[in-house]
Amino acid sequence: MRLDRYLCELNLGTRSQVKKEIKAGLVSVNEVTMRSPEEQIRPAADHVCYKGQPCVYEEYVYYLLHKPAGVVSATRDRKERTVLDLIGDGTHRDLFPVGRLDKDTEGLLLITNDGALAHDLLSPGRHVEKEYECHLARPFDAGQQQLLEQGMEIGEKRPLAPAVVHILEEKKILLTITEGKFHQVKRMLQAAGNEVVYLKRIRMGSIVLDETLPKGAFRRLTKEELERLQHDRSGHL
Repeated sequence: MRLDRYLCELNLGTRSQVKKEIKAGLVSVNEVTMRSPEEQIRPAADHVCYKGQPCVYEEYVYYLLHKPAGVVSATRDRKERTVLDLIGDGTHRDLFPVGRLDKDTEGLLLITNDGALAHDLLSPGRHVEKEYECHLARPFDAGQQQLLEQGMEIGEKRPLAPAVVHILEEKKILLTITEGKFHQVKRMLQAAGNEVVYLKRIRMGSIVLDETLPKGAFRRLTKEELERLQHDRSGHL
C-alpha cells in the first residue's frame, strides 16, 4: 500500500495534506524518515510513525450494529440511508454487512471487511443459526408450528431446512433458521397462514444482540465474541 494512502485511511489528513507532511520529513517507516508519498509499505508488518507517534492499522475490523428500521443493508445507495452511513468508519472503506436485513427489519447486523469470515458465516453448509423475534398479525397455533419445524416449501428449488420455534405469546414467537433465503422469515410465516408485522434479529451464531445499544448504535465486537465467531465459522455451533 502507498504510504500516503495508508495515512489517509488512518484519517490523518487529506491526500494532499499527508503528501506535504511526508515530504517535510514528518513520517518514518521502520525508523527511517520517508520523503516519498509513493513509498510502498506493508501495513501489517511495517512500523510507521507520524509526527513521532506510532500508527496502528487494523486490517480487519468487526462491528455489531443494532439496525433500525428504514435503513438498507447495503454498502451504498443513491436514495436510501445505508447501514454503513450509520457506522461512519473513515479508516476502513471496504466495510460491508454480513448478510442482509430487510429495510423494515431491525436488530443484529455484523459489519466487517473480513470477506473470508463473512463467506463462512453465510455458507449454507455451515448451518450458522439466525434467530428472530417475530410479531404476527394473527394468533400462532400448533399447526403453523408443525409446518415451520418440519421443513416447508416456499417456492425454492428444495424444501427449507427445519426451523426451531419458541412461542412467547399468542402472536409472538422466536424463530431460528439456518438458511438465508430472500425474505425467508416473512415467506415462511405467510406460507404457514400468518403474517409478520414486526421482525427483529436477535442472534447470529453465538453473537447476541446487545440490547444496551440503542437502535442505530454500534460497537466493536469484544475479544470473546470474535473467538466465538471463529468457532461459528467452523460449522460446529
